[in-house]
Amino acid sequence: MPPVSPDQASTSPPRGMVRVRGAREHNLKDVDVDIPRDALVVFTGVSGSGKSSLAFGTLFAEAQRRYLESVAPYARRLIVQAGVPQVDSIDGLPPAVALQQQRGTPSTRSSVGSVTAISSPLRMLYSRAGRYPDGQAMLYAEDFSPNTPQGACPHCHGQGRVYEVTEQSMVPDDSLTIRERAVAAWPLAWQGQNLRDILTTLGHDVDLPWRKLPKKLRDWILFTDEQPTVPVYAGFSIDEVKDAMKRKLTPSYMGTFTGARRHVLHTFTHSQSALMKKRVAQYMVGTLCPVCQGKRLKSGALSVTFAGHDIGSLSQLPLTALAELLRPAAEGRLGEGDPTPDAPAGRARSKRPAAHAAAPDVHRTHWLSEEKVIAAQRLASDLRKRVLALIDLGLGYLSLDRSTPTLSPGELQRLRLASQLSSQLFGVVYVLDEPSAGLHPADGEALLAALQGLKAAGNSIFVVEHDVATMRRADWLVDVGPAAGEHGGEVLYSGPPAGLAQVERSQTRHYLFGDAARAVVERTPRQAQGWLRLEGITRNNLHGLDAAFPLACMAAVTGVSGSGKSSLVSQALLELVSAHLGRPVVADEEDTAGAMPDDGEAPAGDAAPVAGRIVAGSEHIRRLVQVDQKPIGRTPRSNLATYTGLFDGVRKLFAATPAARKRRYDAGRFSFNVAKGRCATCEGEGFVSVELLFMPSVYAPCPACHGARYNAATLEIAWNGLSIADVLGLTVDAACDAFAGEPQVLRPLAVLRDIGLGYLRLGQPATELSGGEAQRIKLATELQRPTQRGGTLYVLDEPTTGLHPADVERLLAQLDGLVAAGNTVVVVEHEMRVVAACDWVIDIGPGAGEEGGRIVAEGTPATVAAAKSSRTAPYLAQALGLG
Repeated sequence: MPPVSPDQASTSPPRGMVRVRGAREHNLKDVDVDIPRDALVVFTGVSGSGKSSLAFGTLFAEAQRRYLESVAPYARRLIVQAGVPQVDSIDGLPPAVALQQQRGTPSTRSSVGSVTAISSPLRMLYSRAGRYPDGQAMLYAEDFSPNTPQGACPHCHGQGRVYEVTEQSMVPDDSLTIRERAVAAWPLAWQGQNLRDILTTLGHDVDLPWRKLPKKLRDWILFTDEQPTVPVYAGFSIDEVKDAMKRKLTPSYMGTFTGARRHVLHTFTHSQSALMKKRVAQYMVGTLCPVCQGKRLKSGALSVTFAGHDIGSLSQLPLTALAELLRPAAEGRLGEGDPTPDAPAGRARSKRPAAHAAAPDVHRTHWLSEEKVIAAQRLASDLRKRVLALIDLGLGYLSLDRSTPTLSPGELQRLRLASQLSSQLFGVVYVLDEPSAGLHPADGEALLAALQGLKAAGNSIFVVEHDVATMRRADWLVDVGPAAGEHGGEVLYSGPPAGLAQVERSQTRHYLFGDAARAVVERTPRQAQGWLRLEGITRNNLHGLDAAFPLACMAAVTGVSGSGKSSLVSQALLELVSAHLGRPVVADEEDTAGAMPDDGEAPAGDAAPVAGRIVAGSEHIRRLVQVDQKPIGRTPRSNLATYTGLFDGVRKLFAATPAARKRRYDAGRFSFNVAKGRCATCEGEGFVSVELLFMPSVYAPCPACHGARYNAATLEIAWNGLSIADVLGLTVDAACDAFAGEPQVLRPLAVLRDIGLGYLRLGQPATELSGGEAQRIKLATELQRPTQRGGTLYVLDEPTTGLHPADVERLLAQLDGLVAAGNTVVVVEHEMRVVAACDWVIDIGPGAGEEGGRIVAEGTPATVAAAKSSRTAPYLAQALGLG
């Protein structure tokens, strides 16, 4: 988005104010601030300064609490509540709607259509205005849903795919013997050895290469449902087992055999362990359902068409195509362009239309009847308005059946924003979390137009944002700082954007008005030390794409949202390099947690395979590191100290103290996950939950350890005057001082500080960290490794998400250090300051969806900035000072 001077921002005086007094949520320091209503207000500040604590933790949480007080107590128990904020008073606060960047529970049954509520009226359109075959009974809207028993395909249960395990998937190397783990799908450790010993008892040779075993035996081992229980003589050979049984020796135990297929399916369906699900999912192969052809619906629903499409194929169309397809019906021209009926109209109308089986008194009307034309016009008109709202937000490349786990948090937030645009609410505060995240600068105008539309409708827009262009368009800025964590939590400025220029303590002002705002990246791109060349990449909207990445350089892949950047980098590049290194990419723990076939979740083998190959350069890649924004842990027990490994060194220091040695305490004693050292009351959590039924649950410090997590005996051990609980309460900055003389602990701490995370507490739960913080922690964990000799490929997807411009500069310095060590860095990025600092740029486009998927420009940043066919070029030229 081209820069706009603060003078161009709206200066109309606000009609009312939201008055906040004594806000103390998280790191806020008794904040008093007045914020205008009916205005576009941007909350900004460095990462971790407290702006989200003010916007979401205080303003939204209080608005939600007030609204829920009007809801019946029983209903309140069914709603996830934000909790009661720590604030003295808030006056003038309207009802609020929060649009946050959160993915929610991943499920392939959740789609673009369901998130935007477009699917329901679309099903009604097919029910009431669809074209039925002669004699078919009318269907209700529920009959067109794959998530209902009456609509789902009976063969795949509404998933669109069927899953099976094959000999090839379970036995990837048939030259191995059973003893050498030829059956890779079998469990590990003792359980796998148990199955091998059972086969020995049954008289089968476990030292013969798999391919030489009889086909009948191989099939029985893999696919049998029989579960024979036999005596097991652990470690015996076949002859020794025969002799032992002949002599009636007592066996080690009685073992029950389970076929490999049965083990995989049972584990995936019933295991409570995400890691176990993740492991067995890689042996499951997903194929298109042969009955519904992936459309997930029963044949009766698929026989009904609208504009020549059944509901399954229509849901697969890009939204831009769907909008045009709905236009005739929305204008009262139902049937225009439809294929000619198979039977003459007279014959079709001579038949009595069939009734719905569940409602014999309800009959469908004839094709193109007046009732259908009216129903179609009303339904199609409403649908088209919703679809156009999505297109206006730059999401026209999506389809209604696109599952939500494949969407970025930014795309999900824009989907929810589009739903609000059609809600026509008035007098509401919309609180948004970085709506520009994941957006190419060219798409920013449409986003701002949508926000201005909500404001024009009589609403207030509160936005937490780091994007400088959005700040310049704001009516009001609230700058929180001056730094992060304990060094932040103050409102440095609240007023029109122009006034921030006078605030000396603000780090933001430098990027709006100071030298940093006019800074031009001046550097000489490095020369590639070789090229990693990919050919014939086919994935999503990439069709036979060839791409080359420079080695020992930093390369950026750019393009408008939906152009195919992530398909190339986060999918194709990752999977091909992983396969080359012998570590195929499998489903992430987050993606498989809670996944079962009945939930529609896809195992690892479900993703369409990447077509393409690496033709050169792979010999220079020895390691692959993906740094993404997924959480570093799923529970509060995972934290900064445990994830980075620095807590191991801390616990060893405590175990080495004289007091600990005297009591024979080992390092495990100082883990809050081990029973011998942790508090028995809260089991190492540090808090207890107080259930208040229809009110939000209250988390109170543990009455026994008072939040320390450990029992009294453990807390008596001190290192340099600090207990183990004191150490977890330190910020990274404070811990650097405390452990200055301990290199093993100081090294990871220094990296965390240098990457801009000095404000985080060592014991801060993983669940409290943002996606950007999680990504930087992962990067810091990698950076603390002993110096590498190069040969590592680092892949980052939008690493600047959630980062203030000041923090972006710190991140760039760390990435530059990786490249200087001889490694290769590939980033998918929209932030032009980062792109301008790269050595090579690959611009994908020119548009989104099927209008993208091609390399429109590549070369040094200056070369791409001059490309006339690139939508990225003008913004990159501006960052380089060429525009």
